[in-house]
Amino acid sequence: MNITFKLFATLTDYLPAEARRSNQLVLDVAPEASISQIIEPFGMPPKLVHLVLVNGKYIAPDARDSTTLTEGDVLAIWPPVAGG
Repeated sequence: MNITFKLFATLTDYLPAEARRSNQLVLDVAPEASISQIIEPFGMPPKLVHLVLVNGKYIAPDARDSTTLTEGDVLAIWPPVAGG
């Protein structure tokens, strides 16, 4: 099944070069793949995987190993952001 995978801010560096400009790519993932399993091949340090949203809904860290997606979902990830 296909999902849209989006990385923001400094995490775009973990996308393939051809996807960095748009900050997203379409992934073909297994229906039983958890969010953690989808993220793992991109090699992002866990401390940088801060805000995880599926279709705009926040997924808490303790739910990322058990939450799966459905066809057409959008998985978006942001690193920790500091400001002031």
